[in-house]
Amino acid sequence: MDPVRRHYETYPYPERDPADEAKRLIEGSPSDPREIDHFLFRGRRDWSKPFRALVAGGGTGDGLIQLAARLAAAKVPADITYVDMSEASRAVAEARAAARGLTIRFETGDLVARAPELAAEGGPFDYIDCCGVLHHLPEPQAGFDALSAALSDEGGMGLMVYAPYGRTGVYPLQEAFQSLLADDAPEQKVARAKATLKSLPQTNWFLRNEHLSDHEQGDAGLYDLLLHDRDRPYTIEELCASLGAAGLGLVSVLEPVRYDPLQYLPDDPVLAERVKAMAPAARLGLGERLAGNIRTHVVYAARTARAGKAMAPLSPEARPRLRGVAPRALAVEAQKKGRLRIAFSGHRHALPLDKSLAPILARLDGRPLGAIAREGGMDWLLFAQKFGPAWRALTSANLLHCSERLP
Repeated sequence: MDPVRRHYETYPYPERDPADEAKRLIEGSPSDPREIDHFLFRGRRDWSKPFRALVAGGGTGDGLIQLAARLAAAKVPADITYVDMSEASRAVAEARAAARGLTIRFETGDLVARAPELAAEGGPFDYIDCCGVLHHLPEPQAGFDALSAALSDEGGMGLMVYAPYGRTGVYPLQEAFQSLLADDAPEQKVARAKATLKSLPQTNWFLRNEHLSDHEQGDAGLYDLLLHDRDRPYTIEELCASLGAAGLGLVSVLEPVRYDPLQYLPDDPVLAERVKAMAPAARLGLGERLAGNIRTHVVYAARTARAGKAMAPLSPEARPRLRGVAPRALAVEAQKKGRLRIAFSGHRHALPLDKSLAPILARLDGRPLGAIAREGGMDWLLFAQKFGPAWRALTSANLLHCSERLP
């Protein structure tokens, strides 16, 4: 058996209990439908029309269940297919779906082979989710190519791959464990890895990386982080290159503010001009290297021809939906402090929100921005000029999405 398949048959990941579906819905990025609408369909998709989605390498089902549950709640006519090579992982995902009464097609198989076949059988997919998978394939580019072949021309993808710098310490320790434990059974590997972690010197870079915690959350997390047989991280520039080779383009990283070099540089106009002159991928790469805490790249991608125009623009028709913060609470924070602080992996970013914007922020409840402008007695040009910096700040932290039909 392929060692990666054996891994996930023994330790389905992430570790989930289907009984927990009665208590919570695990949410995140990508694959929240409002987020999908914002980044891939300009916030204007007609969700009364059928939506065909593929969850490729769906594991125990986090992204799958979020997507299916949200679409079911919105009464979207969705056709969702799950594919994973692990029978054990599939069983967990199926049990979670059954607990929620969700209708999903489940398959066990190789996504490289099955994704194009499924598209040929039932038509290309409007959306593909592939998180935590491509970096584990024997030939990752074959995975990018297969997913691209399965995608509709007007569709898009939500992807996650591991990043190197925020996982500092992981890869030397993986190599050490491979040289020590390669011939052990999975359970023996886990036991010996746990004992070794307790005896490592404090000089070990893994122990010094405060942003790593999967190994503390169960055996499945430890195995996935430190005992994986195939784990190839991507810098953001490498990820952009692999997307390009598959005929895809980057729509957006999540969260853009984390990749902004100016967040980490001194207020120096010379440096600012140099950053401005960089190509987009190089600028993102500089931000990644300066930040040092980005463990994964979560991105939305689309066909190269439409990647630059897939995201919702600042427009009178845009219907803003805040995520994780209520409009009035945001308005109060802006009025008091003129900014909103938000932390990502130990670093706090300050999002500028002019105090005079408080009345506008309080109205970001799904009404079109044009209507909000009129309520404030402003024509569109004045409103866009005034609200533009807050729009950019909130979208850069993934706190604001636009969706015409999804509440």
